[in-house]
Amino acid sequence: MRPAPHLPPGSSDRGAATRAPRRRGGWRWETLLGAATLMVFIVNALLSPYFLSATTLSDASFNFTEKALVALPMALLVIAKEIDISVAAIMALASVAMGYGAMAGWDTPAVALLGVAVGVVCGTCNGLLVTALRVPSIVATIGTMSLFRGIAYGILGDRVMKHYPAGFDYFGQGYVIGTLSFELVLFAAAALITGLVLHATIFGRRLYAIGTNPTTARMSGIAVDRYRLALFMITGAASGLASVLLTSRLGSTRPSLAVGWELEIISMVILGGVSVSGGRGTIVGVVLAAVLLGLVTFGLSLQNIPGIVLSIVVGALLIVIVALPVIGARWAAARAARSE
Repeated sequence: MRPAPHLPPGSSDRGAATRAPRRRGGWRWETLLGAATLMVFIVNALLSPYFLSATTLSDASFNFTEKALVALPMALLVIAKEIDISVAAIMALASVAMGYGAMAGWDTPAVALLGVAVGVVCGTCNGLLVTALRVPSIVATIGTMSLFRGIAYGILGDRVMKHYPAGFDYFGQGYVIGTLSFELVLFAAAALITGLVLHATIFGRRLYAIGTNPTTARMSGIAVDRYRLALFMITGAASGLASVLLTSRLGSTRPSLAVGWELEIISMVILGGVSVSGGRGTIVGVVLAAVLLGLVTFGLSLQNIPGIVLSIVVGALLIVIVALPVIGARWAAARAARSE
């Protein structure tokens, strides 16, 4: 019997869950993402004379840093065979909490910590629903998505809160050195730490094991529920932190904050090669996918092309990425059957 060909990210080849990322036609998925990112960068530079300026490139980073910051722990969740649909609603609720904290006279550090704390609380609620009550994560977080967003609307209504303490605008509008934004530096540091944790620690190896086969992982002594709860809490904290950045950048709080962002964040994760079946994925892929989508979005805006075009392209691309493993598996099975 001839060996099955390499399959793309998301394949059901469970025995290779902790090996290197899959290849498409001999190419690593991250290599293809890197090539696509470079191509988009070149096209943007050719189409717009303003694109290559340091200021413009710095502004381009705002198109993806806040979402990508949440995509990092989301990738860990998906690798562990879970998902959180409520991240954007957590951001809205955290922003409302920060708005009221600012109204009460809290200083900048306290307001920022409040936003992160609200994210942790929401993430803990999600984690307990999944680990203690055994509610499937997609069901639980769809429910809490409506709950958290509803609470934000219930508290604030149609009002907008704009009064924040001095210095709060630095989180979303400040620059560390020259045109290097604070948001981009924070995301780079978070990506480096997340990558090291996933790919160079026992914690990361156990996440792959949980995603590959939770039952086997539990029988081998891994505290599966503790890991899942921790991942939901980390994802909630990242959502709260992203809310701090977004609220600071916009300079206002409203309950409609980040509407639809959960789909864009999940798109970054799946496009980055993280398997929807769990047990496979890399942080490098997620970072490249985030940069790629950010450059595409920014390039479209420079050309005055409606954002709906990006939604169509990304949606079609995700369908192809998710469908390819199924097609590949059926093709491999058919070849194996013919060779017997």
